Amino acid sequence: MPLEPTLIVRGGTVVDGTGASPFQADVALAGDRILAVGKLGPSRAEEIDARGLLVIPGFVDVHTHYDAQATWANHLTPSSCNGVTSVLLGNCGVGFAPCEPHQRDMLIRLMEGVEDIPEVVLAAGLPWNWRGFPDYLDALAGRRFDLDVAAQVPHAALRVFVMGERGAAREPATEQDRARMAALAAEGIRAGALGFSTSRTLNHRTVDGQPIPTLRAAEDELAAIARAVGEAGAGWLQMVADFDEELEPEFAMLRRLVRQSGRPMTMTVLERDSRPSEWRRLLEHIAAANAAGLAMTGQVRGRPTSILLGFELSQNPFLPCPSWREVATLPFPQRLAVLRQPAFRARLVGEAPTDRALAYRLRSWERIFPFGDPPNYEPGPQESIAALARERGIEPAEFAYDAMLAGDGRNILYRPLTNYAGGNLDSVREMLAHPHTLVGLGDGGAHVGIICDATDMTHALTHWTRDRPAGGRFPVEWMVKRLTRDNARAIGLADRGVIAAGAKADLNLIDYDRLRLRRPEIVYDLPGGGKRLMQRSDGYVATFVSGVAVYRDGCPTGALPGRLVRGGQAAP
Repeated sequence: MPLEPTLIVRGGTVVDGTGASPFQADVALAGDRILAVGKLGPSRAEEIDARGLLVIPGFVDVHTHYDAQATWANHLTPSSCNGVTSVLLGNCGVGFAPCEPHQRDMLIRLMEGVEDIPEVVLAAGLPWNWRGFPDYLDALAGRRFDLDVAAQVPHAALRVFVMGERGAAREPATEQDRARMAALAAEGIRAGALGFSTSRTLNHRTVDGQPIPTLRAAEDELAAIARAVGEAGAGWLQMVADFDEELEPEFAMLRRLVRQSGRPMTMTVLERDSRPSEWRRLLEHIAAANAAGLAMTGQVRGRPTSILLGFELSQNPFLPCPSWREVATLPFPQRLAVLRQPAFRARLVGEAPTDRALAYRLRSWERIFPFGDPPNYEPGPQESIAALARERGIEPAEFAYDAMLAGDGRNILYRPLTNYAGGNLDSVREMLAHPHTLVGLGDGGAHVGIICDATDMTHALTHWTRDRPAGGRFPVEWMVKRLTRDNARAIGLADRGVIAAGAKADLNLIDYDRLRLRRPEIVYDLPGGGKRLMQRSDGYVATFVSGVAVYRDGCPTGALPGRLVRGGQAAP
């Protein structure tokens, strides 16, 4: 007997995730699946009038760090309130499983340093109801979310679990160490992980300033793990590295890992100011690897990696100044009261920073911009703090101070760190258009007091298909495919990312003309009263996960149909 629809979305403009041109159609859902797409007759099912709306698949975010948040929260915001219906956590080699009880503080220090999640939040929030990686998946499987969650086996946790302090100190792994790590990685894949992740970048350090345990892991260690993942027959290898002068030999090693494992590999690709052409060389190597039959992709993002600066945030331009220490630990209301005092303002503005590296990061006035509402992620040089201060005949530090103090001290400044060497996003457009890249790197769940890039998928849809000047845009259907089907297929979730009969009923109904990001704000909803950046948007009329509405007009419905996804999922 044919299934009866439980919901019909009538008359919307369907952008189905395949890259096909938009078309007007009805979409019928039956439970957690799409039943039919086309011109459908009358039905007794609930109906939504979607005329004038885009109907697209839910976004699939392949690079998040919700490893901790997923253990205590049901709503994985800001991803879920920005149209994301599936996330992959456990990236960059960091996570919380496997873990012995006496190693918990070690992993907390690592996550605090690498992903900017405060120790007090992790200590208060993590339930630690697991030891091995399969136990961690079981813990997630017992929870309910407003989107689907999938995980990867993180190398740093694996190394510390097997080697203890030797692993944290980056000592070479013995043959026995390598065999055990390989076996545990394979165990994680068989338990449902979608991949194995590692980090080889100096940017990743513990809160004590020590490099990540995996920084210089030898090839024989990585090869043993990669072969084990290959023997498990599923999952990809995810990594981030500093290639620098070692690009050729390092990439040659990565090719060997892909060849030995038979599994695809994905890696971070960003434009760095210090090496503005490296990303193009890296993509050339990735293209050559694919031509040789080695599946490799670069993960890129649709805007700069940016830090947000403000008096309520984790960092601001006056952090390297001596007088800042007087207010740094005050609760925000008391801090704001002192900042409003003219004498304190004059003293702080007049002080020279004492940390040169931090000053470059936080006080490069030509590369720092006011952040409006809606925020502009591609501002021109005339919009910089330096340019605006010159117009007013004042010092940039004065302008920055007053700009952040406005809005009850909650105004934000924008500092692009990568993908902005030329002062625009032209390089990013090349990265997005490359045939061997995936759109990711939003880092949802991490850098909670300074970065809010988990909303990049909303930005990609608005900026790159609608708002950027003509000549720099992509078709809507092309960008939707990149954010849905392409990412889903890359991580083995072939059951989602498209609007077609039999596919998982993950949908966004979007008022495209009204779609826009709001300016980020600080909320205090983490365990222990911890703060984090939150960014909402307008224009998402409804988001469905497994056929159930989780958001309507930007507000959560309270429904939690999201589940842990174990292993790859077959196409309908």
